[in-house]
Amino acid sequence: MDTIDPPIRAVLDALHEVYARRARGRYGLSAVNQLAHAVQAGAHARAQGLSASLTVAALLHDVGHMVHGLGEHPAAHGVDDRHEAVGAAWLARWFGPAVVEPVRLHVAAKRWLCAVEPGYAARLTRDSVESLALQGGPMSESERADFERMPYWRDAVALRRLDELAKDPEGPRPPFAGFRDEIVEALRGG
Repeated sequence: MDTIDPPIRAVLDALHEVYARRARGRYGLSAVNQLAHAVQAGAHARAQGLSASLTVAALLHDVGHMVHGLGEHPAAHGVDDRHEAVGAAWLARWFGPAVVEPVRLHVAAKRWLCAVEPGYAARLTRDSVESLALQGGPMSESERADFERMPYWRDAVALRRLDELAKDPEGPRPPFAGFRDEIVEALRGG
C-alpha cells in the first residue's frame, strides 16, 4: 500500500507532469533530450553515493528550462534564460535549500570552474560555451571569493560536474519514477 501523504503525492505528480510533457525536447545542442539529461545526472549522483537532496538537485537542476517558456536553446539567440534562478524559485515551493541552492548556483559553479580549474573551459560543450558568454564568463577573483562564502557552493560544484557527465547518448537512463524514494526523502528534509 502506498503511504505517501497527499501533499507529497501532489509534488510527485507535478514533477512527473513536467518531465513527462516538457522534457522531450533536445538538451541544448547535445544528442540527449532534457529527460535523458536529468535522469543521467540523477543516476551519476546516486552512483557516487551522494545524499538524496543532492541526487534530487542533480535530477531537477535544469527544470527552469522546462518552465520558463522561452523555447529550446535560447542561448543560440543571445538570450540568457536564467534557468537556474527560474528553476530554483519553482522548486522552492516544495524543497529546502539542500535541493534549491545547488540548483540556483550550478551556473555560477560553471563560471567558478572555468576560473579555477585549468582546462575545464576547453572541455565544455559548444552550447555550454555559448551560454557561458551570456552568463558572465569565468568568475573574477572577487566573484570567486563571494561564491566560496555561499553555504552550498561545494554542492553546486559537485552538481555542475554531474551536469557535464549527463550528456552521453549511451549513458544510463533509469526511469524518472525510479527517483521517487530520493524525492520523497528530500521533500521530508533528508
